[in-house]
Parts: sequence; structure tokens; C-alpha cells
Amino acid sequence: MLRTITLGTCVSIQGQFEAALADGRISVRVGDRIYTGRPVSAPTPKAA
Repeated sequence: MLRTITLGTCVSIQGQFEAALADGRISVRVGDRIYTGRPVSAPTPKAA
């Protein structure tokens, strides 16, 4: 499953989900590299 994470305030990375860590961060794989950061949450739908 594809997931998006943020590193710092400006960098976003999208990759294949690898693992969920106890502190709330997740790891994603891009090619042969694994990045760990805060998951980007889905936007909440607006009420009509």
C-alpha cells in the first residue's frame, strides 16, 4: 500500500508501506531506500 510521510516541514515522500513504529512514525520504501517520518493524514471531508 502506498503511504506518504513528511520529513521536517517541507519534504514529503511517497512509497510502499514498510512498518509502523511505536512513536507514531511509519517507514516507507522507495526503491532500495527506506525513509521514516510522520504519516500524512487523509483530509477530512467537508460537510455540505
